[in-house]
Amino acid sequence: MHAPGPDTVLADRPPGVAVLRLHGHDVAQYVWEPDLPLSASPRPYLHPVRTLGGVTVTDAAPDSHPHQFGISVAAPDVDGRNFWGGRTFVAGHGPAWLDNHGVQRHQRWLRRTNTELDHTVQWIGDHDTTLLEERRSIRCRRVGDAAWSLGVRTRLTNATGRSLPFRSPAALGRVGAGYGGLFWRGPAVSGTTRVLSPAGAGLHHVHGQAADWVAVTDDATWTMLFVPADEVTAGDRWFVRARDYVGVCSSLAWDEPLLLPAGETLERHVIVVVIDGVVPPSAAAGLAAAVRPAA
Repeated sequence: MHAPGPDTVLADRPPGVAVLRLHGHDVAQYVWEPDLPLSASPRPYLHPVRTLGGVTVTDAAPDSHPHQFGISVAAPDVDGRNFWGGRTFVAGHGPAWLDNHGVQRHQRWLRRTNTELDHTVQWIGDHDTTLLEERRSIRCRRVGDAAWSLGVRTRLTNATGRSLPFRSPAALGRVGAGYGGLFWRGPAVSGTTRVLSPAGAGLHHVHGQAADWVAVTDDATWTMLFVPADEVTAGDRWFVRARDYVGVCSSLAWDEPLLLPAGETLERHVIVVVIDGVVPPSAAAGLAAAVRPAA
């Protein structure tokens, strides 16, 4: 673990939780050792995530979807194992409760400060078998007076001797359900929620499409801006939901399985900008360009 120095004064925190802080603000908690039932596919997650003004922009274990947790890396089907939680979509049948839930287990810290977290995670399947070895990096930075950025980079290495397929429910026949990857579960919203993208305002412009950025705003107090940080991630399609609940996922496998050969690594990097207030499309585009790493 990275040794604390003058710039790494760790905030007080309960066991199994790392607190991210920017300029005196607690902006997020990373639950790296969650106490969750197996049916939720236990995994590390970020919640609560807050704006600099203190508004919470995530939800965890809501009644309607008790397996959804803040911001996490989750996959509904990796070689038949459910790392998403809840029911599994079965082709020709529909959602079903199966005894196939996987677990993401923290292994060791590589770096741990108030603004940077790096650790290794094992994705465990049947009989305590490791399917994937992950290195996960989380970075937070201030972006002006009313926003900050949360970068999440995942590197997943196939730890088996065979190819591993990643499948979404859409790849198994559930039209539009192309989720699986970095997923944000938004807070309960009582008013209007707007979805913005370079193609225009509205869900239909971005759901199931690739886009340089996606923004969701409650039209009153906060905006969440999602930006692919590299060309590979930019090629993934977006799953966006704004009915019943708000959620955004940068999808690893939309309507076709993604095959990860034995020993190989896939990498994805998404930057989330957490903003106080409502951001118009022109400002969202400018922020997306500002936080995207130089090629």
